[in-house]
Order: sequence, then C-alpha cells, then structure tokens
Amino acid sequence: MDNVIKVCNITKRFNDKLVLDNISFEVKKGDIFGFIGPNGAGKSTLINIMTGLLTPNSGDIKLYGHSILKEPVEAKKLIGLVPQELALMETFSALDNLMYFGAFYGLHGKKLRQRIDEVLEVTGLSERKNDKVKKFSGGMKRRLNLAIAIIHNPEILIMDEPTVGVDPQSRNCIFEYIRKVNKEQNTTIIYTSHYMEEVELICKDIFILDSGKEVARGSKHEIKTLSNMNGTVQLKVDSVDDRFILSLQKIEGVRNVFLEDDVIKILVDEWKFQIKDLLDKVAEENKKIIDFKKNEASLEEVFLSLTGKKLRD
Repeated sequence: MDNVIKVCNITKRFNDKLVLDNISFEVKKGDIFGFIGPNGAGKSTLINIMTGLLTPNSGDIKLYGHSILKEPVEAKKLIGLVPQELALMETFSALDNLMYFGAFYGLHGKKLRQRIDEVLEVTGLSERKNDKVKKFSGGMKRRLNLAIAIIHNPEILIMDEPTVGVDPQSRNCIFEYIRKVNKEQNTTIIYTSHYMEEVELICKDIFILDSGKEVARGSKHEIKTLSNMNGTVQLKVDSVDDRFILSLQKIEGVRNVFLEDDVIKILVDEWKFQIKDLLDKVAEENKKIIDFKKNEASLEEVFLSLTGKKLRD
C-alpha cells in the first residue's frame, strides 16, 4: 500500500464557525509529512479527528485502509500520538508512566520492559526514569511524551507541535529520533508546527493550512513553484519610510515587501524581477545601500507570499 493515510473531504464546524473546509490529502508510507499553518489554522482539530478524538461533520480518514469512523479500534492501533498538550501523570515516575501506557497499548512482561528500556534510551531519560515527572523540565516532559507515543512501535507517528517550549537539547533529541525511526523502520510521520524552519529541516512533503482552508501542498520545491516565487532580496538602506516601501512594491516581479528590524525583505518572482529595476528605484528615492543580498526563498517567505501574512502572526 503506497498511500497509507487518506484524508477525504474533512469538514468540521464548531457551532457556526467553520474550522476545516473540505480538506483532502494523502500521505505515502515512510513519508515525513509537514502539516503547517499559524495558530488557529485548524491543525490540531484535524489531528484530533485523525486520532478519533473528534468526529467531523463530513468526510473520513483512512489509515492503512481502516476508517477512523467505522473501524476506530483497528485504525488507532496504528497510531502513536505526541499531543500538543502534555499527557502525563505528574505524580508518577517516568518508569511508572511508561508501564501504565505500555500496558494500555497491550504490552506486558519482558516485551514491555524491553521497550521501556529502548524508549528511555532513545529519549535520553534512562538516568531519570525513577524521578517523578513533576520534577522534570518542560523539555524532559516533551521527551517523555514522545517515549510514551512510540512505546508500541506505531506504523504512523503523529507529532502535534512537539517542540513548543523545549530546550535545544530536547529539540535535537526529537529531530534525531524522527530521522532514525523514519530511516530504520520506515515509520510514516505527520509533523505539525507553526515553526516553518523545523518543517523545512525535516519534512519531505508539506500541506499548508490557513483559516481551515488548503493553501498549498506538495514537496518543498513544488510549493515554492506554486507560489510563483523562488527568491528573496534583503536590502538595507540608510533610511526607510512607508512611502519607500510602497514604491518597492510597485516594481515588476515584486510580490511582497516587509520590514524586519531594519532589513527590507522583498519576495520576488524571478521570471519577472530585474535587480536593475530595484537599483534604479533606490537611486530614484535617493537612498544609500548599506547591504544587499539575494537568496532562495524560505518556506516562511513562501507562506507570506501565499497568504499575505507571517506564519506566527
């Protein structure tokens, strides 16, 4: 089976508010699939539907052919979930948490003890296994959350904002595990985040969601192509005002302009944009160039081009 996750026409409303609007996509086995959008875009709602915690108003999701609506037990067996909100028993030790959740997944005896040792090792928590969770840092709690999600070797690992509030060591630990389990076990991973740089670093294919609607989907290259934008110019001049920013936006091939600290970032369509036009405009406005460079567009900048706003607005 090539496409192991099929999201089919999912629509969800909360009272009169449309949270997900006819969302569809497929994920191939062994993919690391980035599901991205700003806070409130509908990412967590879709994850909750995918894991059977919410029911859609219409549509269905199939995991390895099992409908989450019609065959929830079979579908859920395939999933390991790292939720956005920590799901831990704070007054228990890390070991006790893993014993409890491992048994919940149907593991017992020697197999359970073996898996506990393995997940503690991979998440760097072996030496703290007997400590109560309430003594853990935020990053350690996130790592324990991951250990619980993977204890049963799931076919599909769903990670909902797994690095929010974590330290660099824990973030790196999470990234290393994702790469390892994907490479060695061909585990399919859904990774949701509003940190675009994380998605660009680890994901193969991407779905961009904004206000409950599909904005774009495909590989990183395909999304950049869809945006008709594959470059950015960073410009620093001696003085900046609103009139100058507006004048830059009128240059042919310029898709958007925004000011970040004292650097002007210009998102461009390289088929139409000419650097000479920019330099002529700077001269016309009597500005002095302090710094100038041209780069390939990042996914963060592509998101801005497609939606007209920054990801973390």
